[in-house]
Amino acid sequence: MTQLKLRLRLMIDQDIAFGPGKADLLEAIHQTGSISQAAKKMNMSYRRAWQLVETMNQLFNSTLVETYKGGESGGGAIVTAFGIAILKQFRCMEQKALAAIETDFQQLSGYLKS
Repeated sequence: MTQLKLRLRLMIDQDIAFGPGKADLLEAIHQTGSISQAAKKMNMSYRRAWQLVETMNQLFNSTLVETYKGGESGGGAIVTAFGIAILKQFRCMEQKALAAIETDFQQLSGYLKS
């Protein structure tokens, strides 16, 4: 059976301020404490992960991810309280959007080839 996915994105002009990929990245950073480890977990280059973090931090009023330099461990990253709040609100918005169109979503799914 074909499975449709809803992809909610918050756009500022042509830039994606926040979307599912950035939400997944924030979750991975929160779990690993590292942009590098989060990138590996997501099969993404460190450079790409860093670019996504920079974009988020530039487009929001407050920092979502803070980095720090460390000694032997080489530093790390934390998702700020503001970043956690944005992540939670976005996940809630995804659920609300899907619930609002569930009937239409199922109907369209029925018209697609398997």
